[in-house]
Amino acid sequence: MELRQLRYFVAVVEEGGFSRAAERLHIVQSAVSQQVRRLERELGLTLFERSTRRVTLTAAGERLLPEAREVLAAADRTRRIAAEIAASDTATLRLGTVRGPGDRVYRLLARLAESAPGLRVRVRGLPVADRLAAVRAGALDAALVRALPAAPGLELIPLWEDPLYVALPARHPAAALALPALRDLAGLPLRLAERARNAPFHDLVTGAVRAAAGADAPAGPPFTDLQDTLTAIGAEGDRAPSWTVFYQVTGLPEVAGTVIRPLASPAVTTSLAVLPGPPGPALRGLLAAAAPAPTGS
Repeated sequence: MELRQLRYFVAVVEEGGFSRAAERLHIVQSAVSQQVRRLERELGLTLFERSTRRVTLTAAGERLLPEAREVLAAADRTRRIAAEIAASDTATLRLGTVRGPGDRVYRLLARLAESAPGLRVRVRGLPVADRLAAVRAGALDAALVRALPAAPGLELIPLWEDPLYVALPARHPAAALALPALRDLAGLPLRLAERARNAPFHDLVTGAVRAAAGADAPAGPPFTDLQDTLTAIGAEGDRAPSWTVFYQVTGLPEVAGTVIRPLASPAVTTSLAVLPGPPGPALRGLLAAAAPAPTGS
């Protein structure tokens, strides 16, 4: 028994005759008839009642038809899975990342390399708007984004949450708290980068401050880079106190006059932005690597 014999058998049933089945299969009618007869001899069954005007299934053909379809469907699945496996051996994942990706991203890429050693990963660090535009245009397969609640035309898959950290003058009352809340910093000028540099993060922080304190935080000097901003907070101290908030970084810096504490809330969510629809093999590998490890019982 050959798969093509089952395929021809099903085609004759679905098309209602040998001639139309041959047209669908793009072969001559005699080849269809020959292979179906060989199948009948192999099985020891008559599958069709043939006449000059019509072809109908016998009772044996009726019983065999669903089994033939199941075998063909299984064969098609096997071919598709084999093609995906072959493709994954030479596949490339184009991933947009946050700037200053941090330990979590490095660990994610390490797990991906371990689970899919044949997968090449090309990482691009881009501003968030450029990352999202590249995914929409197909220039990236996926992009990591922080604090983004929605992205038109894309699906956001939450991966993990990280705490935020605040930096404030060492002599401010909130510096004595192990886990300060935003209301403890009400009225203290806030150093943030311009919204255009990272709108999702800017909106997350300002919205959380407004909800906690009932008003916007006074604007402090702009956030430049982390080290310079922390140094300025410590140096100005009581003369021009201010504070800032930032993502978790590898190894919290130590700056004289500045205290760094984890913030009680909000946390920042890192998501994967992808085009809607079933993921391909490379993207499935990334999602599997990002899945939390099962806990022991």
